[in-house]
Amino acid sequence: MARGSKLTHFLLGGLGLILGAIAQSGTAQACGDASPCPVETGRYYVKTPAGWDGMTALPLAVHFHGYGNTGEAAINAPVAKAWSAQGFLVVAPDGLNRTWSHQGSPSRQRDEVAFVASVVEDVESRWPVAPNRRVATGFSQGGSMVWHLACFMRDGFTAYAPVAGAFWQPHPQTCPAAPVNLRHVHGTGDETVPMKGRPIRKVYHQGDVRLGIEQWLGFDGCEPVVDASSRSGILTCDLWRRCASGKQVELCLHDKGHDYRAEWVPGIVAWLESLPDWGG
Repeated sequence: MARGSKLTHFLLGGLGLILGAIAQSGTAQACGDASPCPVETGRYYVKTPAGWDGMTALPLAVHFHGYGNTGEAAINAPVAKAWSAQGFLVVAPDGLNRTWSHQGSPSRQRDEVAFVASVVEDVESRWPVAPNRRVATGFSQGGSMVWHLACFMRDGFTAYAPVAGAFWQPHPQTCPAAPVNLRHVHGTGDETVPMKGRPIRKVYHQGDVRLGIEQWLGFDGCEPVVDASSRSGILTCDLWRRCASGKQVELCLHDKGHDYRAEWVPGIVAWLESLPDWGG
């Protein structure tokens, strides 16, 4: 082959690789808040913060919807928008058949730890995620999913911020993923997921929130005496941070019912930014 032909062939080959990479990059981010991103055992929706430059690494908030809801509805709800307004890359996975197969759940459809791991891996292949700045949050049964991941998903998230959902019975006696940073919000007037739990279909049973918090104090090696208390809006929070593990546990209560308000998100973010692990 003549030298000129070889050069042409080389240049065309290089151009093909570049165009292929560009096409692959465009495809990689083709999903979002209106079009789901598929993974092997499910899918998720994602929202990037307004004004993001497309390059700066973002903190990640994975939000788990409640029973009967969807990732698409969750990603467009006020709570997800509040996380996005705080500068987070927000991800809302879909529960299989609108439910979750967490510890104690009536559903046994999917290995949720494996599913969430695949979601996080896929997210990180598409968007730049800041190291050690990943939080799992969720509402109702989605909150129970967060407790499940905190207990069983090793190296999953930097912190966990469940709302109105906790362990189901029987409570796990050991948590292989512990110790963890965990901040739980719950309403003392909640009748859907009461603080003491309730039976479901006479076979399954939501767990006791305070008992679960006591377990987390033990898993984290925390002194049982409250280290600090504070009030913000309708939330009264007790914080345990004298923990041998260096982790923190916080329980925030209000006297209302079953709710996850967008106005609570800045307080969760402030707690995250106070953690020694966050961004370290």
